Amino acid sequence: MTARKVVFIGAAGEMCRVAIERFAKADGDWELTLCDIRPELLTPLIKRLPAGRATARRLDLYDRADLRDAVAGAALVVLGAGPYIRTSEPVISACIEAKVPYLDFDDDVESTQHALTLEDGAREAGIPIYVGCGASPGMSNVLVVDAASELDTVEDIDLAWMVGDERPDVGRAVLEHLMHIAAGDCLTWEHGGPVVHESYVETTSVPMGGGVGEALLYETAHPEPVTLPRRYPQARRIRCVGGLDPMPFNGIARGLGLAVQQGKITVTEAVDFVQSLLHNRVSDATALRHALRGMLGQVRRGESGAGTLAKFLLASAFRRTYTWRGGLLARVTGTRNGRPAVAIRRTVVSGPDSYLVSSMGSITGTACAAFMVLALDEAGKRSGAFAPEDWAEPEAFYTALERVGTPRHEIVEALV
Repeated sequence: MTARKVVFIGAAGEMCRVAIERFAKADGDWELTLCDIRPELLTPLIKRLPAGRATARRLDLYDRADLRDAVAGAALVVLGAGPYIRTSEPVISACIEAKVPYLDFDDDVESTQHALTLEDGAREAGIPIYVGCGASPGMSNVLVVDAASELDTVEDIDLAWMVGDERPDVGRAVLEHLMHIAAGDCLTWEHGGPVVHESYVETTSVPMGGGVGEALLYETAHPEPVTLPRRYPQARRIRCVGGLDPMPFNGIARGLGLAVQQGKITVTEAVDFVQSLLHNRVSDATALRHALRGMLGQVRRGESGAGTLAKFLLASAFRRTYTWRGGLLARVTGTRNGRPAVAIRRTVVSGPDSYLVSSMGSITGTACAAFMVLALDEAGKRSGAFAPEDWAEPEAFYTALERVGTPRHEIVEALV
């Protein structure tokens, strides 16, 4: 009998809720088991799903016996609980033991590297481990493969993400990840080999779609430059750049990230401060000084103007937010017919009226749902550990995005 159960772990998280709802739009009659440490938060979600499709279950993923019981017999286990540097190892281990396929939207370098080392264990269990199946990494990797297909040779790859103003609702795991990438080591690919940069220091200008236009973004510690060299080992440079809109948010992140790196505040204190700031309550004077120092540093370096900062501070004082805008872009340079060439793939629209790119949660969750559709369609076809570029062909992925409700005109725009 073929398993019909799909298990979500961390189902109450914003991105995972989107993945669940949009996966439910696709064909199929999958039984959805929604696991979370606080299952009571899942009641509104279950009411929005087709009657009888989903059940909630309390799960502490660090309770190994309970975790093994939760994943047993699943056709696919989706981990949506972060930060992945803490959560992925126990869940992947349980899936290998239970011989059930695993998928996540991990955006941490260290846990991605660890997952890919489990290739042999996954093969022995006869299951796939699909890592980084969200927006960035995830859809961004697919955009690279699509763009690179237009070229004869690949030299440089830039992946870009941009996230808009999501005040006040930003989860702690997201903010922990932001503190993790806003300072410290950034493992990247340069001069044809791995190198370590300082995260959030190098900048580049990128022609984002979705009404954003040219945007200054920062090199960030993300998994794409770690996994993509396996497919494009001849590339000179592969880097991931990203940023927040409006620009002063990047200064806040950098200032707090540096303070954490230097031991002046803890990650918990930094996250507490940002959450209080998002709700217009500032009580930690030490963290505030570091946040202000980060924003002023942007102005000194010419990354943002004094007028932009003043406008941001004034708007924040009056509790005004900015219209959300953001998206993904992949820019690949190389040669075509012996001549230099550039190919770009990017998301098309963004903002409140967009289905795919209306928030960080919408693009991550929708992309995850599409990867799930592909994984279940291809059940039994592969075993091992895979990043998106290893298995998700662009046209198949775009079709899967349509199957989970995305209008075709929103998915991808090509600039060649």
